[in-house]
Amino acid sequence: MISKPAPALDVRRFIDDRPVGRYQLLVASLCGVVVAIDGFDAQVMGYVAPALSRELHIARVALGSVISSGTVGMMVGALVFGPLADRIGRKPILVACTLTFGVGSLLTATADTVAQLTVFRVLTGFGLGGAMPNAIALTSEYMPKRSRDTAVMTMFSGFAFGSAVAGWVSAATIGTFGWQSVFIVGGSIPIVVAIILISWLPESVRFLVVSGGQESRLAEYLSRIAPGVSPAREPLIAEEEPRRFSIGELFAGARRRGTLLLWTLFFMNLLDLWFLNNWLPTILNDAGIATGTASLIASLFQVGGVIGSLVLAFALGGRLSFGGLAVIYGAAAVFIVLIGQSRTFTPLLPIAISVSGMCVIGGQTASNALAADFYPTAIRATGVGWALGIGRIGSILGPVLGGVLLSYGGSAKHIFWAAAIPPLIAAAAAAAVHLPAKE
Repeated sequence: MISKPAPALDVRRFIDDRPVGRYQLLVASLCGVVVAIDGFDAQVMGYVAPALSRELHIARVALGSVISSGTVGMMVGALVFGPLADRIGRKPILVACTLTFGVGSLLTATADTVAQLTVFRVLTGFGLGGAMPNAIALTSEYMPKRSRDTAVMTMFSGFAFGSAVAGWVSAATIGTFGWQSVFIVGGSIPIVVAIILISWLPESVRFLVVSGGQESRLAEYLSRIAPGVSPAREPLIAEEEPRRFSIGELFAGARRRGTLLLWTLFFMNLLDLWFLNNWLPTILNDAGIATGTASLIASLFQVGGVIGSLVLAFALGGRLSFGGLAVIYGAAAVFIVLIGQSRTFTPLLPIAISVSGMCVIGGQTASNALAADFYPTAIRATGVGWALGIGRIGSILGPVLGGVLLSYGGSAKHIFWAAAIPPLIAAAAAAAVHLPAKE
């Protein structure tokens, strides 16, 4: 009698059919820590800008270029490390990127010229840009479908939290220890975290399935997801056939339209996010608010982002859609305009900044989750990485445009009117993704 082969195990269904366990929460938490450190270092230049400009005598336009140099590194990092992770795995890229932006931040603390600041911020950005798409992809691939958007958005709320912590650390340390102290804090923690990642962070199970030949590692990770189950005795099948890597896969078939619209909304929202992140403390300082107080008020933008990300994650979760994202970005435009009106009505200022953060940062968090859903495992890190990479072009332009506007003496009202335009375009792009394509 010929024995029947053991039934094949669909790894995607194996994860989808089970509740979220402690091991999956560990993966999401570790990715959240990486993203929080990422947020700290991505925002820190905005908080140290007033002190840095005074001490090193850097003009506003030149300072805008220094800030944007970090986003150039982020763009390159996202474009390079996203595709590379689809070839060699999420874990090694996350570890390498975390070490890179830790070292880059420590080096920034030693800079005393614009040229040195620029080089070190590019290096730091290179690591930051590679970490983010892989943290999103890894979290997404460990979660069941019903919880995926909620998990990614909750994990990514760490970015806004880290950015807010940068404001608190800046307010507490710059006056006593100088602007360099903020970068020492921001560079030391990632190196410790990288060591923890080496020991505790697993590789993506869905990536291992797609890459093939990793049955023993898969069995180990799946047994941690579902203790008591013995998947090693069953053959493992991929959720999809491995395919030859190509950027062109992002434009295959129906993905072409969605990819271009995703790039548009990432570009526009990240342009606005980085303008507000980096120039809001300076604009408040110019309005007569003390540097420490301006940093604390500006940090409400990040606090609002944390709240917005968590509210969207738990209120919408699996019901998240591009149509809802369009509404969020439309609301962002309204409250950004209100920031510019608040000089004549002071109580409005913290409210407008907080709600703007809820919509801009919360909207970006939702965009990340929707982008991760949009692409299959074989090209997920590439798809998210390229969307973030194209978005980083907007991140580069945001601080530069802000520096130009401020240098030419634009009023706060007009500056924030201009800042409301990008989220309106992002809203239109999100609405277009939501609507079915015409045959």
